Amino acid sequence: MKIAVINGPNLNMLGLRDKNIYGSETLDDVINMLRAKMPDLEIDAFQSNGEGEIIDRIQAIRYEKDTIGIIINPGAYAHYSYAIADALRDIKGVKPTVEVHISNIHAREEFRSHSVTAGCVDAVVAGAGTHGYLLAALQVIYLHNNMPGNEA
Repeated sequence: MKIAVINGPNLNMLGLRDKNIYGSETLDDVINMLRAKMPDLEIDAFQSNGEGEIIDRIQAIRYEKDTIGIIINPGAYAHYSYAIADALRDIKGVKPTVEVHISNIHAREEFRSHSVTAGCVDAVVAGAGTHGYLLAALQVIYLHNNMPGNEA
């Protein structure tokens, strides 16, 4: 089984960004933690600062037979990218998708408290730090296993 982990703009700068908000772990640390905690799961990591590349990746996953779902941290795109929201809406019901935010977006600046992409995914994890990626992976697996035709 494979889960696609999509990270949006500025997440390539984890470990260098405001450590009080994002911690000191790098994106590679996050992906390596997921791989260590879930050794039977293949993690397909993707990061882009470009909206179009993120949309292309989401659309491609629809046709990947071995990819069971998506974890997406859209970064700031969560707050205004209706194009990414549309791509997520189009895959909803086909592949389980969980949005993750390292910080609690509801406890930060007002503009961050609303995610236009959140309504287009199956679940949202926010404020759990980088551990949120692990929680998101567990939710993707749970949702995949409980989709019609996939029941254990």
